[in-house]
Amino acid sequence: MAVDTTKRFDRIVSIYIQLQSKRVVKAQELADRFGVSLRTIYRDIRSLEQAGVPIFGEAGAGYSIVDGYRLPPVLFTQEEAMSFVGAQKLMGKFMDRRLQEHYETALYKIKAVLRMSEKDSLSAIESKIVMAKSGYEVFNSNVPHALSSLIESIAQRRQVFLSYKGVNDERPKPRTIEPVGLFHEMNFWYVYAYCHTRKDYRQFRADRIAQLHLLDGPFEREHPSLGEFMAERERAHSNLPKMTIRVRVENPFAAHMKWDRRYWGFVSEHDCGTYTEMVFETRDFQEGFPRWLLMYGDGVQVLEPDAVRQRVGELIEAVAANFRK
Repeated sequence: MAVDTTKRFDRIVSIYIQLQSKRVVKAQELADRFGVSLRTIYRDIRSLEQAGVPIFGEAGAGYSIVDGYRLPPVLFTQEEAMSFVGAQKLMGKFMDRRLQEHYETALYKIKAVLRMSEKDSLSAIESKIVMAKSGYEVFNSNVPHALSSLIESIAQRRQVFLSYKGVNDERPKPRTIEPVGLFHEMNFWYVYAYCHTRKDYRQFRADRIAQLHLLDGPFEREHPSLGEFMAERERAHSNLPKMTIRVRVENPFAAHMKWDRRYWGFVSEHDCGTYTEMVFETRDFQEGFPRWLLMYGDGVQVLEPDAVRQRVGELIEAVAANFRK
């Protein structure tokens, strides 16, 4: 009983903190986070109200705390404090320079309210976590504010000027866009946006942005959500024909294939002793998948279908011809 009471108290405190973190919080959002029923959330909200917290709710909208009501800062647990170090290292690898600077400033403020023992623990662990530098640039070094400026554009609904070099462009070209959202995929950041130059929606990769600045002009259109775009992209991709491919891989090579095989439609594997049979279902059976297999050279064989085996053979012949020259 005491354990259940402690868990409920911790949950109510966490609900209070979450209510302070944004303007409106839905009951379902709280139920999903804490893994409890809506009835439990309603009961916890009533407990906060009975404790004097001025909460108001609106059917279909969610709960809010009266603006201006705040309690003194909540102390962090040691585990929460440690998580800031991990987040700081990730920021250094995946975010642009300006966002890193903003996070470091915020982290100093967080450290200021920590207990001395927590500060000592953070100092001890910071040098023990290292994020290896990527072998490629996630952002153009000439645009150290790309991500932060795009986030600002979305928040303020302001148009953005880009100088953008597409994969087939010889030099960057000017674009005026209205950003809809950002997503991280295959180790790169992308912005999905309405492009006034193309008069259509496009996605732009952050490292290919040569220049970027916010314009004074507001958005001219109401845009679908990023979620709708991602769903539509998935539907379009699912309409392409899919092929089942079976390959035989020598075990030393099979261990390395595990790192990225799911991207190529990995379905299953069967241990055959000195080698492994793998089954894939992929739509990119003409170019991407055969070229990926060539990475593993003489350690892999295509068992079926003949079309993929023939395509791999064509690529091998082309490579051999290039080296003979």
